[in-house]
Amino acid sequence: MRSSKGGRRSLFNNTKRKKHPQVSVLNIFSDQDYNRSVITIAASVDKLGSSVLAACLEAFQAIDMEVQEGIHPCLGAVDLIPIYPLSGVTVEECGVVARSLAEDLVRHVPGCSVFLFGEADLPEKRSLVQRRKQLGWFTRRDFSALQPDLGAAPVRRCGLTGVGASPYVMNCNITIDSQDMSAEREITSAIWGSNANGLKGVQAMAFPHEGKIEIACNVESFDDQEAAEISEDFQYVSYSVLGDQFSYVFPHYIEAQVKKLASDWGIGTKGRALVGFTPQECKNCAEYAVKENIGEFWKIRGGVFM
Repeated sequence: MRSSKGGRRSLFNNTKRKKHPQVSVLNIFSDQDYNRSVITIAASVDKLGSSVLAACLEAFQAIDMEVQEGIHPCLGAVDLIPIYPLSGVTVEECGVVARSLAEDLVRHVPGCSVFLFGEADLPEKRSLVQRRKQLGWFTRRDFSALQPDLGAAPVRRCGLTGVGASPYVMNCNITIDSQDMSAEREITSAIWGSNANGLKGVQAMAFPHEGKIEIACNVESFDDQEAAEISEDFQYVSYSVLGDQFSYVFPHYIEAQVKKLASDWGIGTKGRALVGFTPQECKNCAEYAVKENIGEFWKIRGGVFM
């Protein structure tokens, strides 16, 4: 679940916290410049919907889009709920969970409106990128003309929430030591997966961040049969879910490419790349946390992760 964070109030209020067996919060990442939090929840397919719904109810109560400010674009107090298969479940089953969750959201949250993507968007199965472009996710601030898939016309306090399912998507963010947006445009265009010689499955955006520019990449998993189309110079990792093979570009290769492209502009990078869970890491952490009934795994896992 990804949510815009309003103010400093926790999305998990101690006075209302309930335990959900076989459910674990793997990670909580908050960025003050973006005014945005990313919360990673793992559960069995039959428990996931109710646990994410509980988190969303807290978020909608805590966050008011009428006063929300931040550099990162968003349309909703709970902006995005992507559901990914890790083990023992298909992406189609995740789509069923996502659609059911979307229906529960509009039923339980007054003013909640939802758009669907991926396996939850039937029959078209439009990607998140397609839906965001259609809705003007990067530029829109006028909610009155938005057309949700579920729920009433969006109200400003709640905004519009994206709910869907797809093969796993991870994050890889690299900060370049510059404020030159011309360089940013060249770098993001060069690595964007749909462009010539881009990195397959990579979608790159750039945002001002702490006085520099952060290149924020979504790294999509793709059908392993497509791996043969990739140049041997592209480093990618393969994994399997229920016999279905997927691949993704190795995040440190993305970092190396950004460094090279930035150096062509005479620009360096700052610090190390901020990399989210890989599919394998997320699967291992989820299986351990759920098996051991560790509801707040994020508290015992060291380091900072997306």
